[in-house]
Amino acid sequence: MTIPWHQLPNAITVLRILLVGPIVYLLAKESYSQALWLFLVAGISDALDGFLARAFRWFSRFGAICDPLADKALLVAVYIVLTYNGLLPLWLLVVVFGRDLLILTGALSFHMVIGAYTMQPSIWGKLSTFTQITYALVVILTQAGLSMPSWAVPWGLWLVALTSLISGGHYVAVWGHKFWLALKQKNQG
Repeated sequence: MTIPWHQLPNAITVLRILLVGPIVYLLAKESYSQALWLFLVAGISDALDGFLARAFRWFSRFGAICDPLADKALLVAVYIVLTYNGLLPLWLLVVVFGRDLLILTGALSFHMVIGAYTMQPSIWGKLSTFTQITYALVVILTQAGLSMPSWAVPWGLWLVALTSLISGGHYVAVWGHKFWLALKQKNQG
């Protein structure tokens, strides 16, 4: 079976989704060195599918929906396991997961009340996701026995919390305003 070239980014996204299970399993077993390699493969696959989609204009509705879902599934799963293993405080998981739940609830509400929309990640959303990924990587690298600066884990924790809170607040402000304007226009029309 061959995959058409324009579907290659989607195939890579599916591969990343399939990596979530083995990464979670290895982290739960505290096999951090092995999990690190799969986590890196997942990260490279994310960069690769994005590059291919942009470079060759191989965009699809599937990719637009599943690529960010694959990233979120991986991040949330990793944060849950690292919290369960006692490496992250529960409050950080609540902040990270709460932000995502807030955005998802807002998006679903907007869709149900107003209608279809196109959501582009904000600079704060991208920064939040970047800090979450980087921090998870720092924690896994530390547990795998690789030397990290002594400030990386404690400062990274606060940076993830701060960017998650700012990003969540930004999404609420921007999309709350859009919701209010669209609702006002809908009621006038």
